[in-house]
Amino acid sequence: MNRATRIGYTARIGNVKFSYKWRVVAMLWWISCFNYADRQAIFSVFPLLEKEWHLGPVQLGLLGSAFAWVYGLAAPFAGAIVDRVRRKTAILTGLHVWSIICMGTAATRNFGQLLFLRAAEGMGETFYFPASVSMISDYHGKSTRSRALGFHQTSVYMGTVAGGFFAGWIGQRYGWRWSSIVFGGLGILLGIGLHKALVEPARGAADDAPAAPPNELRGLALLRVLSTTPTALLLMAAFLCANFVALVLLSWMPMFLYDKFHLSLAMAGLTATFFAQVASMAGSGVGGWLADALRRHTVGGRLLVQAAGVLAGAPFVVLCATTHSAAWLVVALTAWGFFKGIYDANIFASLFDVVRPEIRGTAAGMMNMIGWLGGGGAAPLVVGFIAERSSLSAAIALTGLVYLLAGALLLFAVARFVRRDVQRIEQGLPAPLAGAPCEGI
Repeated sequence: MNRATRIGYTARIGNVKFSYKWRVVAMLWWISCFNYADRQAIFSVFPLLEKEWHLGPVQLGLLGSAFAWVYGLAAPFAGAIVDRVRRKTAILTGLHVWSIICMGTAATRNFGQLLFLRAAEGMGETFYFPASVSMISDYHGKSTRSRALGFHQTSVYMGTVAGGFFAGWIGQRYGWRWSSIVFGGLGILLGIGLHKALVEPARGAADDAPAAPPNELRGLALLRVLSTTPTALLLMAAFLCANFVALVLLSWMPMFLYDKFHLSLAMAGLTATFFAQVASMAGSGVGGWLADALRRHTVGGRLLVQAAGVLAGAPFVVLCATTHSAAWLVVALTAWGFFKGIYDANIFASLFDVVRPEIRGTAAGMMNMIGWLGGGGAAPLVVGFIAERSSLSAAIALTGLVYLLAGALLLFAVARFVRRDVQRIEQGLPAPLAGAPCEGI
């Protein structure tokens, strides 16, 4: 896209602008909803898989970890590709691929086949978030970015609820395979419906930062930029911790409720997801609004909001695992979900404050790799391992400490690095050398 075309396209966004830039978020919201419904559905039918194939906790944990491993390993490559192709193509192609694989899991006849397709589904889904958050950030500048990405994030919670409840409900009545067919088929129809409606924006259209010269950021240069941006590295480390906790609760909570509170599959899936995810939707809106407001006063505003979310949520993670009261369980799940939403609203908005528009896909891919390999990939398996030797309650309760570590990492980034890293992006300066002096808020 030449300069004249880019300027015209940017102006066109500015004129339709307010309406269409939010319509883009709404369209991507539905795709993201199916992204999470597909990946969450299997957790609600763990008891059916356990009974049909006589699986133990470690094997069930592998079904969650295999997806996360492939999703995470492929994420940097997906992000690099997203920075070089039309993001619309990456989004819709990924939607069709993961939906077809999701439907294919219904044909599996043993644990090995299901494990393979579960891992393959991670390959299809890994393109979505680098492409979608990069696209949204080219429609929304720093004044609305947290709110736009926060609203987009609510699709994660709705998809999790839908996947958790309807997979349990369908599995209870028709068998676990039918949930894969339903979710996968609806995803394919959605992709067809959005093909003409979704429009690719110019890269950097919503930013004041100067565009990079042609071919300046390619190959290993991309990794050098990220590796010399301490705030980005600390954000990724905090995301690893936060994702670890999230995957523990999402993957093991349905079975935990099924065993401890003797709920039906449908009710266990609903209870494990509904209260936390609906509260997360509210928290995401609050977190996006707070972060945009605080960002106007301090460059570390988004990170401060994230730190508040994980630190306030840690006690409720422990309460979820240790309470014997159904009422207190609902309180704990709701509070944990609300604070989780405050953190989640700014996952990528915080990162995009310190990376240039040309490499947002790569940066988001690296974020996903670290979060899903180190956090999501380890969490289901680690908890299954601890549960075999202790109890599921004890394993889940221990993850509250991981939230505290995430908060500490975010506060350290605010205190030491964020001001310099943000100023470098806004002034169009190259990445600093390691060891250069840094300033916080």
